[in-house]
Amino acid sequence: MKNICRKKQREIRKFIEMKKIFRIIGVALVAVVLLAAIIVSTTAKSSADHGESVWDQDMTMGNSNAKNYYIIYSDLACPYCVIFEEIALEHEDEFQDYLKKNDIFLEIRLSDFLYEYGTHDSPASRLGAVATYCAKDEGKFWDYYNHAIHSVAMDFLKAGMGGVDALNATDNDYWINLGKDVGLGDNFVSCVTNETPLDNIIATARKTAKLVSGMPYFKFNNQTFSGFDPNGGWDNVLMYLDAGLKK
Repeated sequence: MKNICRKKQREIRKFIEMKKIFRIIGVALVAVVLLAAIIVSTTAKSSADHGESVWDQDMTMGNSNAKNYYIIYSDLACPYCVIFEEIALEHEDEFQDYLKKNDIFLEIRLSDFLYEYGTHDSPASRLGAVATYCAKDEGKFWDYYNHAIHSVAMDFLKAGMGGVDALNATDNDYWINLGKDVGLGDNFVSCVTNETPLDNIIATARKTAKLVSGMPYFKFNNQTFSGFDPNGGWDNVLMYLDAGLKK
């Protein structure tokens, strides 16, 4: 009888020990699964494809898998937009190095927002957008856009905000000649004259109006800003760029 009791006690102790072992193994497995989930989640976030959010791939710069995603809502009749981007162009090497160093994917969302939704008459908004989209359709978005930014700044805004009226007095010839400067030909001229991309531009302006109330508007990661001091310089541009990197 005693032997039977001892045997039972040994079996119970063995059963309890086995339960402890299985419990330890279970806890360890849960920890491994949680760790794996965290690693996968972190990897997914760090390699997010911003291309899924892009409105127009031709208006982007950098790798869509970059850590940081910067968006500029712009309009060529917006003096503050032009000044911000002209300053960046004046420091182009530094600007490009900044984007590369900080792993930034940049997108321009250009439209005729001021023509469609602005409080003042801004025909240059539409003319500039049409010409830029026509250049984009020939694979020369950045060539044309950067040249237009620089030309508008130098031709109309270098003397101050009074140049905005003169900018809005331009006709198609001004914007067509900018295209010729960057090597665009008859197809471009026909596209501008016929306002071929207008439906696309209007649709972009409509989407923009649901997100912003004025120009320029910046969305640098989760930070948003509107407006820009026309008396600002490269330090002011850097201030905007740096703010987007802060968590």
